[in-house]
Amino acid sequence: MSTSLEGKTILVTGASGGIGAAIIERLAVEGARPIIHYGRDKDGAEALLARIGGDGLTVQADLSTSDGPFELWRKVIGDAGRVHGLVNNAGIRMETSVDASPEDWKAAWQKEFQINFFAAADLSKEAIRHFKANGGGRIVNMASRAGQRGYAADAMPYGATKAALVNLTKSIARSFGQDGVTAIAIAPGWVRTDMAEDFIATHGKAAAVADIPIGEMATPSEIAELVAFVLRPTQASLNGATLDVNGGSYLR
Repeated sequence: MSTSLEGKTILVTGASGGIGAAIIERLAVEGARPIIHYGRDKDGAEALLARIGGDGLTVQADLSTSDGPFELWRKVIGDAGRVHGLVNNAGIRMETSVDASPEDWKAAWQKEFQINFFAAADLSKEAIRHFKANGGGRIVNMASRAGQRGYAADAMPYGATKAALVNLTKSIARSFGQDGVTAIAIAPGWVRTDMAEDFIATHGKAAAVADIPIGEMATPSEIAELVAFVLRPTQASLNGATLDVNGGSYLR
């Protein structure tokens, strides 16, 4: 197994379970020192740290608040010092209908944008400043197929936040590449997480994979392997790219 991330400290948000946990485990295998961010699941984060042998950190912060991302970055720098990579993985998906009250409609959009996009933008701001002052770094934004082709009527905020993440990635890439700060977006389709399992339990697997030509969802470990790859120092030319991981269900 490659140890191409040896000596790299990498912050992953929303990392106590699902795709985030898989990313942490893969980064550890490849030699990195991962920082496990969690919102509420302290036990899950600590268990994950134990699984990777304890060589890393756990940091709590509430990304649903306006100061949460900045508080997280302050904690990370205070505990870790130099950071080499940021993976903006934290995200939520809510359901809201066009028939919802104006109050509920606005609340859903505001909460999803805060966690899925504003937190990522705030962390990216701090990371860019840190990377510029310390010899460079890389940002990986976990976007989605939903941000490229649109999304379901009851989950439009989710698709909009992921589209914004793709654009943020491009802006960082164009603006700060000359400073050694590079950015990449990864856009999965269905991934076999708890959310996918809930959908399958209700609608069946056939419905979940109906528009995926290979007939299967991606696995969290598949996404994690790609994240670790794009974080390698040798992959600077991927700057600005959006990598699709959707089994052929969205082609561009």
